[in-house]
Amino acid sequence: MRQRGPHHLLSMADLDRDGIEQLLNLTESFAEVGERPIPKVPALRGKTVAWLFYEDSTRTRLSFETAAKRLSADTMNFSVSSSSVNKGESLRDTIETISAMGIDGIVVRHSAAGVPQQVTQWTEASVINAGDGWHQHPTQCLLDLFTARTHFGDLEGRRITIVGDIRHSRVARSNALGFATMGAKVTLVAPPSLLPSSLEGWPVAVCHNLDEALEDTDICYLLRMQLERQKQAVVPSLREFHNEYGLTVARADRLRSDALIMHPGPMNRGVEIAGEVAERPQAVIGEQVANGVSVRMAVLFLLLGSGLDVVDNNRIAA
Repeated sequence: MRQRGPHHLLSMADLDRDGIEQLLNLTESFAEVGERPIPKVPALRGKTVAWLFYEDSTRTRLSFETAAKRLSADTMNFSVSSSSVNKGESLRDTIETISAMGIDGIVVRHSAAGVPQQVTQWTEASVINAGDGWHQHPTQCLLDLFTARTHFGDLEGRRITIVGDIRHSRVARSNALGFATMGAKVTLVAPPSLLPSSLEGWPVAVCHNLDEALEDTDICYLLRMQLERQKQAVVPSLREFHNEYGLTVARADRLRSDALIMHPGPMNRGVEIAGEVAERPQAVIGEQVANGVSVRMAVLFLLLGSGLDVVDNNRIAA
């Protein structure tokens, strides 16, 4: 694991291929924990994890909280709406206050890119980026990689097509890097108005024709229109976007039988994906959510645990 600090996960750039493999292998062990009658292990007993979510979240927050509780960690929930942030308290003062209470990890989500990196300067706790602006969402990428590996095994040479609002998507940035690191070939599909102004450093190809891009694709990864981040109209209408760039029933019918349909959620049915398509067996969106708990258990354990002493032959000791 290449890390900017001794114990943080801020970006997929912090992980080389071996680091990703280590996390995915450990995730398999924690997935087994989730299948037990009592899905709980004492791996992080005595550790405390705080949640600082300055943006709304359902899947990511609940997933991290479930992961921490299954590891027997204590949790500290920070609610921005009822905190001293509303009295003008700065981010730094909030971090230093929480850190003074004695915590081992902070999971941060914020609308501004770079905030998790800044937080590392104000605390001795491990910092995990749960999404920062348009920048990165590393644990989403890891759960997507785990889901894909579950179906395909080695991802070397697999074709990944990421479709939709690339410009405003931290998931697109993380996944482009993560899948490419694992040897996959990533293609971005979007109108020019939904692509970043520069793709320098992105290990991707670009296509503006979805029908062409879907030929021989292994994973069609759909992104929602992030209207809350858009400052001006970027497409003529959502209906036109669906016709040109949505995974319609007709397009889904042309996918290979073993191709996967993925989405980070929440879905906008009838925009980036037809409602009927979201219910097909090829759509593994529910699997992604379930795998998110196991992946985040692995991340929390590697960053906060005292080592791999509770792991015996890839099985987590009860």
